Amino acid sequence: MTTKAPLRRRAQLQLGGLQLLAVIVVFMWVIEGINKLDGQGLDGDGAIYPHNIGRLWGIFTAPFLHVSFQHLESNTIPFVFMGVIIALEGARRLAAVTVIVILIAGIGTWLIASGNEEVVGASGVVFGYATYLFARGLFNRSLLEVLVGGIVGAVWGGALLTSIVPHYGISWQDHASGAVGGVVAAALLSRERKPANDVGRGSTGARLPARP
Repeated sequence: MTTKAPLRRRAQLQLGGLQLLAVIVVFMWVIEGINKLDGQGLDGDGAIYPHNIGRLWGIFTAPFLHVSFQHLESNTIPFVFMGVIIALEGARRLAAVTVIVILIAGIGTWLIASGNEEVVGASGVVFGYATYLFARGLFNRSLLEVLVGGIVGAVWGGALLTSIVPHYGISWQDHASGAVGGVVAAALLSRERKPANDVGRGSTGARLPARP
């Protein structure tokens, strides 16, 4: 009984995270369907308009909008791949990482992008997920999480780094700001920030040696 209870709670935690991820992905595809019927009108309505204080709220809507189904598909694949790994930490963790990344990616883009650009897409969140997965193992001093971050880097690192290089029609500012957001999320949500008696509780994998 005592052995099964933690496993059951863990399974419920992971299921909740995966369900939230599925809701986010379905929502983005439904929104793009509506956007398509509207002649991509939602892009103009919900985009980030850099330096425009009156459109600052676009920070929260732009990540869920895309210029085409092809654009959405290219973001969905890495979004799901990395989102599943984060979702296994639970719905609250997935939500926290996503909100932090959206805020920092959006604010960074709003501040440093050119004023004549309109920015939409979930690629900033994808970058944030990637750097979160890479950085969390360092902050948590977990060998398993460092290994997972290394796998993510090996699979997606080249494509992600290439996307930071300025290209026409691609917001490198959103990508770079999202990457910063992922590191910030890893730092803020690190187990090292919990009280001493909570450190390691529910943790998986070996721990790295304590810092000197």
